[in-house]
Amino acid sequence: MELELEAKRWMKERQLSSITAAEYQSRACETAIFPKKQATEYLTLGLTGEAGEIANKVKKFIRDGATKDEYLAKRIEIAYEIGDVLWYCAVLADELEMNLGHIMEKNLEKLADRHKRGKISGSGDHR
Repeated sequence: MELELEAKRWMKERQLSSITAAEYQSRACETAIFPKKQATEYLTLGLTGEAGEIANKVKKFIRDGATKDEYLAKRIEIAYEIGDVLWYCAVLADELEMNLGHIMEKNLEKLADRHKRGKISGSGDHR
């Protein structure tokens, strides 16, 4: 029961957050420690590793199922991993001298354009 209360509190706090992409990127970079000579490689490997952790948690959720209480806890675990993915995205964008907010905006513009043209499904970058 205590874990469930903690999980609910965590989710409520996160849903009320008003952090901007620029603030997140700046604060994420303050905690970044990695070999600068291989920054892009290191950050890319970290990003894929964290994304793999999300996939593994979802896979186990599918395999094992969950009670209502367990479901909430598993969602929190996945949310923490999403946070790690976001950290790597923010720091990688900074390493590439790119603004995370700008990347987010351009991605939404691309998806809106695909949606408008009926090209959301399918594959390839130039749909």
